[in-house]
Amino acid sequence: MAFGGTMLCSLVAISVIFGVANANSGWDSARATFYGPSDAIDGMGAACGYTNVIEHGYSQETTALSTALFNDGAACGACFQIMCVNAPQACKKGTIRVTATNLCPPDYTKDHDIWCNPPQKHFDLARPMYLKIAEYKAGVVPVLYRRVKCGKKGGVKFVMGGNNYWTIILVYNVGGVGDVTSVRVRSSGSSDWVPMSRNWGQNWQITQSLLGKRLSFEVTASDGSVIQETDVVPSNWQFGMSFEGKHNFD
Repeated sequence: MAFGGTMLCSLVAISVIFGVANANSGWDSARATFYGPSDAIDGMGAACGYTNVIEHGYSQETTALSTALFNDGAACGACFQIMCVNAPQACKKGTIRVTATNLCPPDYTKDHDIWCNPPQKHFDLARPMYLKIAEYKAGVVPVLYRRVKCGKKGGVKFVMGGNNYWTIILVYNVGGVGDVTSVRVRSSGSSDWVPMSRNWGQNWQITQSLLGKRLSFEVTASDGSVIQETDVVPSNWQFGMSFEGKHNFD
């Protein structure tokens, strides 16, 4: 009888441990801090090119990434689910979902509090998001994170920039995995798709002027998904204008 009871307790314990492990499967370890004002607007999109994240539809649900996660801007637009762990006095229950909109730059002049230096994985969260999972006084907390799909309303959007000699576009409001790995453009009068190169973040450029031409874009996400927006930009476009496509990633 005692043996049976011991076996039962052992099985229960194993089940609990296995359940916890399964609950966190697919999660990786990192740390999190916060930055920026309480309204989470100032500079939260600089390194990705989103400028004012509120105007570009990312609200306060944003984060800067350490160098190890930022991947030279390729991770801009990616979405993460994050929860505070292993700090009972600092952690709050629940998870948050945030979009990568900025870089937390490394600081090689210090030998402590170097959260964003390689190879560390770190999230510098918009203050309102940090306060959803941790106490303000904690400052820095251990977290678990994983990639999640980005739920966006409407189509992928494009902001036109550049000058009379070259063209640059900001790609944003990207659903699915959120991060873009390549962009091609096709202009009126041509059947060729021309590759654009990443300038920084999710700003893509081509060393020619496209003024006065209708433009179509082909966008490829990091999971290989592709969408094409035909004639999404009319021929009378001007610098600074924003255009929304008819499609988005699932």
